[in-house]
Amino acid sequence: MSVRGALYAVAVQGDHAACATTDGVQFDGAVADLVRFVEQTETSVAEARWVWWAAAPAATPLVRAGLHLRRSWDLTEAHRLLVGGFEVGIDEIWAVAAGLDLAGRPAPSTGDLFDLRADDDAVVGAGGYLNPSCLQPDWQQAHLPDLARMAVVTADRQGALLSRRAHGMSTATSESGAALLCVELTVHGLPIDRPVLEQLITETAGPRPRDAADADRIRAARDQLVLRHVPGRGATDLRNPAHVRDLLHSLGVRVDDTRAWHLEPYRDLHPVVGALLDWRKAERIATTYGWSWLDRFIGADDRLRGTWTACDGGAGRMTAGAGLHSLPTPLRPAVAAEPGHVLVRADLGQVEPRVLAAVSADPDFAAATAQDDLYATVAQQLQLERPAAKIAVLAAMYGQTSGPAADALQRMERTYPRALRYLRTAAERGEQGQPVMTYGGRLVRSRPAADPAARRAIGRFTRNAVVQGAAAELFKAWALTVRDAVRPWGGRIVLCLHDELLVHAPAAHAGRTAQAVDDALQAAARRWTGGGPVRFVADIKVVQRWSEAKE
Repeated sequence: MSVRGALYAVAVQGDHAACATTDGVQFDGAVADLVRFVEQTETSVAEARWVWWAAAPAATPLVRAGLHLRRSWDLTEAHRLLVGGFEVGIDEIWAVAAGLDLAGRPAPSTGDLFDLRADDDAVVGAGGYLNPSCLQPDWQQAHLPDLARMAVVTADRQGALLSRRAHGMSTATSESGAALLCVELTVHGLPIDRPVLEQLITETAGPRPRDAADADRIRAARDQLVLRHVPGRGATDLRNPAHVRDLLHSLGVRVDDTRAWHLEPYRDLHPVVGALLDWRKAERIATTYGWSWLDRFIGADDRLRGTWTACDGGAGRMTAGAGLHSLPTPLRPAVAAEPGHVLVRADLGQVEPRVLAAVSADPDFAAATAQDDLYATVAQQLQLERPAAKIAVLAAMYGQTSGPAADALQRMERTYPRALRYLRTAAERGEQGQPVMTYGGRLVRSRPAADPAARRAIGRFTRNAVVQGAAAELFKAWALTVRDAVRPWGGRIVLCLHDELLVHAPAAHAGRTAQAVDDALQAAARRWTGGGPVRFVADIKVVQRWSEAKE
């Protein structure tokens, strides 16, 4: 099965670009001229689909020029679906699509004087493999038209392979769109209220240091807020876990490690514990999200930018750099809409168990998703209190089979046999060192292990990967539907955080945007499940600041 649409393959290296179709090379010239060519093609060819080896190098200049591309096919993301993993080169993408043995790829040149190649200009060498020099930027620069032509061939081959997997083609299209969305997120950034951010950093981590000596003074003052509670222990290095553990032991706080969740129960035992926990939060902001972070990642236009990727190399979740996926809660008031705009925040509710109901085709579990609070319905069906029912569902997905969840899991086995069988099968495959495949057709690798504990750990990973991976596929389908739905009135996605979307939109269209986000979820879920009975819900709020969504 071929990739749908008229394929236009783009290859970019530096200031040089090329574009090819099945009819041959259509463009070969400067990137600035490519922008005009792409814009004209988007306007004149209704079914144009842009193909590239990877979205970031090819699409970034187009997005920076303000172009909105409707359809794409990302050879890297399609390849990751086919074989799993993250790191990949174009030689591997070509070989897998062509059905060649990866072990037979010729080794790249070592650069040694005597490492001679018969024909370094040849694009495809003996055995059908790409020239090993294809990974070098200089070689790519000299062969961009060839790489563009080969991208078209590779896309069709990938389409044929993915069409053999249930939902493989639709997932590849969605993953390709997500990679393009990642370029847009990277280019456009997240709106920040700089004065508020500077105030929050100052309140938490101290004022901006004037020099190195001032930074040391601020650091010592932050430490003193803890050490003042333990006279005579001023030499304790709070950044050394052994020192902190020794300090706590001297106060009767017996812990094996000093991580926050182990210390929290002792907060009221001695004032130093609470002070230490507060210090940890301030220290994290000071060292990871402090003044140097602000200067490095927040531009003159008050946008926070980090590099986004569509796949984490595991189950396929989106990831981001510059702390975008782990921005501390105390700093979230600084994420704010620009004047005349709002933020529409949408958070999928109880998405993983709802996804499990869909992918396992368990009718009774699917029926439980009809209510806003799935866990309350499960509690009634299992004849348990809601907290116990929630623990049971989470334990099933994360592989906890003993302890407080054991009895509840037995009840789940009787009540939702298909859902539990689906999870158990995935766990067994992982324990045997076999890969698993998500609902959308992503291969998730496993590895053999001799140690029983290691095998069980791998089984827990694969058990959860089939749920997390499917949830990521649904999320991306939703995000792409939102991307198109809010565009006509100037809405734009500015953050994708696990199961949460943040849309920046004109205030005049706030209600319209919120409704579009919810409608997009229902439309995406219908397509993703094939119209199945599982209901998906989202908590949607219109706010000025991200922090207001949690109030």
